[in-house]
Amino acid sequence: MNCFEAFQVKSGSKVQLDKIDASFKDCYKNREEAQPVIDKLDERIRAQQYLMYAEHKRSLLICLQGRDASGKDGTINHVLGAMNPQGCTVTSFKQPSKEEAAHDFLWRCHKVTPAQGHVAIFNRSHYEDVLIQRVHNMVPESIWSKRYDHINHFEQLLADHNTLVLKFFLHIDADEQLKRFKQRIDDPSKHWKISESDYTEASYWDAYTQAFEDILKKCSYSHAPWFVIPANHKWFRNLAIASIVADAMESLKMTFPKPSVDINEIKRKYHQLDKKELQEGLINTLPSKNK
Repeated sequence: MNCFEAFQVKSGSKVQLDKIDASFKDCYKNREEAQPVIDKLDERIRAQQYLMYAEHKRSLLICLQGRDASGKDGTINHVLGAMNPQGCTVTSFKQPSKEEAAHDFLWRCHKVTPAQGHVAIFNRSHYEDVLIQRVHNMVPESIWSKRYDHINHFEQLLADHNTLVLKFFLHIDADEQLKRFKQRIDDPSKHWKISESDYTEASYWDAYTQAFEDILKKCSYSHAPWFVIPANHKWFRNLAIASIVADAMESLKMTFPKPSVDINEIKRKYHQLDKKELQEGLINTLPSKNK
């Protein structure tokens, strides 16, 4: 990891979100100054995803959590923008369907985890079941309190099967959230994003803060770490996440698989074919006897 490893939550450590500067932007002044760095990080991610797809032994799961308007969609656009979408999937977790509710809470997540060689992004995730259901008392504490262990076992299972799990909490403050809500109101092209819950959920700010802090404390391990990303500045959010993803993928030391054919024999056939096509091309350029 690089300097952004400071954003990683150490196992069992207590996180106080209100003491983390959501407007942090390190040594960068603005987007223009950071963009060349972001572009290079995107190239590294693109190369590593190609290598992961070719090697076909590992996979990557990126989980995004955050308050309303924290930038989950924007982060997905950026991450996917650096990858070949052919090897990626995105799943958004909203209110469980009737079928999903009839199973254990991890069922709907497990079936969309990434296959070998692929990348999956969760827009919200299995952590919704210790967030919304806790804050709104949808299930008793005796039920949701056990889910931290279930989640940890689930993520350990994924790691044991060569899935790299990276989890990002997009940290914005209340002023930034209100600013983004106003932008949605002022911009007709963003009206479709507006929902009643944006404003009703805002009144549960403190309750969600406590729920997020408990998640970060109880569910961050080396095999599936949480990162708290200052996200008031969207460009810095992209920079930090891209840096962490690039470094984490490179740490896997992936390699291209050995060819399944005899390369020397393929070269011989190629040169033979190339020579034949060249000869035919020369013949076609000769003047006809009938002319």
